[in-house]
Amino acid sequence: MRHFHRTHIPPADVLALADEYFATLGLTRGAVQERARTYTGALGTMTLKVKPEGGHYTFIDVETDQPGESRLDRNVKRYFVKVHRNADPDHKLEAAY
Repeated sequence: MRHFHRTHIPPADVLALADEYFATLGLTRGAVQERARTYTGALGTMTLKVKPEGGHYTFIDVETDQPGESRLDRNVKRYFVKVHRNADPDHKLEAAY
């Protein structure tokens, strides 16, 4: 599956957060590029890419090798919440219903 997220955090900080977060899930960092990372573990394999977009945005593109809504995909979404909280610590996430 593919997942996307935009943030105001610089690409280097997004990658540092990813290295920290996915290591806690038991995923090992594989190939390292300037703006991309590959992580592999019991949950599967994923590739995370970041690129500057529109001046002050960072676009995060994550692709997993899992079909459907796997545990790895749910953890990618939790990572996006972590990125969002890092960008705006005072924002309270609430249900929209």
